[in-house]
Amino acid sequence: MNIPAYYEFCNRVKTFSGHKALDQLPQILQNLKAKKPLIITDKGVSAAGLITIVNKALGTKVKAGAIYDDVPPDSDLKVVNKVAEVYKNKGCDAIVAVGGGSVLDTAKGVNILVSENADDLMRFTGAGAVKRKLKPLIAIPTTSGTGSEVTLVAVIADHENSLKMVFTSIFLLPDAAILDSRMTKTLPPFLTALTAMDAMSHAVESYICIGKNPLSDAHALSAIELISQNLLNVVKKPKDLEGRLALANASILAGAAFSNSMVGMVHNLGHATGAICHVPHGSCMSIFLPYGLEYNLHKSEKAIGELYFALAGAEAYNDTPVKERPFKTIEFLRNLNEELHTATDGRHSRFLGEIFDRDNNPMVPQSKLKDIAVNAMGDGAKIYNPEELSLEDNLMVLQHAFDGTPLNLKKIKKG
Repeated sequence: MNIPAYYEFCNRVKTFSGHKALDQLPQILQNLKAKKPLIITDKGVSAAGLITIVNKALGTKVKAGAIYDDVPPDSDLKVVNKVAEVYKNKGCDAIVAVGGGSVLDTAKGVNILVSENADDLMRFTGAGAVKRKLKPLIAIPTTSGTGSEVTLVAVIADHENSLKMVFTSIFLLPDAAILDSRMTKTLPPFLTALTAMDAMSHAVESYICIGKNPLSDAHALSAIELISQNLLNVVKKPKDLEGRLALANASILAGAAFSNSMVGMVHNLGHATGAICHVPHGSCMSIFLPYGLEYNLHKSEKAIGELYFALAGAEAYNDTPVKERPFKTIEFLRNLNEELHTATDGRHSRFLGEIFDRDNNPMVPQSKLKDIAVNAMGDGAKIYNPEELSLEDNLMVLQHAFDGTPLNLKKIKKG
């Protein structure tokens, strides 16, 4: 292992994990001296009865100051402003975020505004613009994918300008994360697949990108192993609470990994595709993941080969010649996408050209690939990719990802 001469790693979110971990919520709030939290969530979480479970856990010791349950699937600047007004008007003193990545990122954005008494979130974009401790924030994920419950990053859309704004600061880390298997039990199989592949992309990219370090590597490999061992089974048997909890733990491990080592091409193209075509983030991650590995093979071949151990297990790894392991890693991930496609009755997309909206219209028209490639050039994830990214290369990868054909490795530049 090549240990960098210098690196930083921060993972200071206290985590509560278990089948009834939510029972700790009142004491967590009391320890934070919070008496009137704002619960932030979305309509789907509310409809699934998960907020009822949270309220029961609160009991009589702490009462929610308000519940905002209208966060959209793609976190938005306007929504952040609206929720911040609810927080202020109801006199809340903490935030309990119950949901997936959009809810958790919205909560982080709200926390910036209410803690800084600000009305313009754009003042805090980029790295390190938030410079002091914020209000208490407790993250309760209802998906096992984003890892936002332990990341110092929030991604919030600016729909008017077709952009996704990134906010990065150690002060965006929640004070506590609660992983309770009941919170993901109702997640449909296709969303379970999408969100888990999001976590997989976090772990894989954190392991091959240039910001990697020994601590992020350890978290990443553990996450990959847990996802590989449990995802298909949970998709096929959604009530498997042990598997659900394993995926929740994988998500938080992957979140801690990439929050410290960052990500690369997969997220670079994924952010741009989401901004231009509003494709769910998990779909982008699962589709682009094999391509990101192919593109970076000549720079990260050894690391990519090492991933095969976590994905396939010791026996398969040892039976595979060293030179073949990187290609086996890529093959494993493509096969996993195929198996998830079958297990979800075709709802898990394998390439961009088969993603359709509710009206059966293609979400990523081929005519939009150039726009996505251009947008990706302004995304910060490209900084940590092992290989330099260009507009031409982005477009080349997008074209292959559109119809599901592997990259022609002979045409990829050596650098």
